Amino acid sequence: MNLLVPAADDGGFHAPSIWEFFPDVLLFAGTPFEINRIILIRFLAVAAVVVLFWLGTRRMKVVPGRFQSVIEMGLDFVRVSIAEDLLGKKDAKRFLPILATMFFMVLAMNLTGVIPFLNIAGTSVIGVPLVLAIVSWITFVYAGIKKSPSKFVKNSLFPAGVPWPVYFVVTPIEFISTFIIRPVTLTLRLMMNMVVGHLLLVLFFAATQFFVVSLSGWFTALGVFTFAFGFAFTLFEVLVALLQAYIFTILTAVYIQLAVAEEH
Repeated sequence: MNLLVPAADDGGFHAPSIWEFFPDVLLFAGTPFEINRIILIRFLAVAAVVVLFWLGTRRMKVVPGRFQSVIEMGLDFVRVSIAEDLLGKKDAKRFLPILATMFFMVLAMNLTGVIPFLNIAGTSVIGVPLVLAIVSWITFVYAGIKKSPSKFVKNSLFPAGVPWPVYFVVTPIEFISTFIIRPVTLTLRLMMNMVVGHLLLVLFFAATQFFVVSLSGWFTALGVFTFAFGFAFTLFEVLVALLQAYIFTILTAVYIQLAVAEEH
């Protein structure tokens, strides 16, 4: 079966496929600005984050209200648990805007995968994870060059204390792992977690509909089980959405910390 071709709707059970990540174009078809359902979900997630932070910070008070407190708690989580813990207060202040933006952007787009009527994560297609990984990589390189303009690349590719003949082996490995593997792994880790989560949720709830609606009878009991598993996995996906936002952001902070370390 070709996974890029949707199956015909014959009333039978159809497992989820890769086709779901390539929805039909809704606007501007045939142009570089084509917009499909997933892109609209991304726009919605970004708009939601912007509106929430605007509402939470437009009238800042010394004694914050509930909504302002929630926003401040979220920012403090990124500032204290990620930025300051790894970078120290001075560098944390410099890089907090980009780290906070990454965290909340990834979190919002991940959570769209479990929101009814959206039902797919904005990070489940490679575009957003790749762009964020490139931004993370550029930030890492910028931080290193800013800290040690003449030594960053040298220290990254030629670690101290290694006998010079070994550099013929070590330097290519360091180049690949530092400047290529990092953005690739950041991209794939985020995207694949969201892809797998979506496919599993669709599988559980499609099976529930098939057992309850198409077969009915005693098969309804199986539908109850698949629905229970789907509901439990939905809660697990909320945890995964938060965890992946945290992992992406903390790895970016780790890379920045390595770039600004004293040996550079």
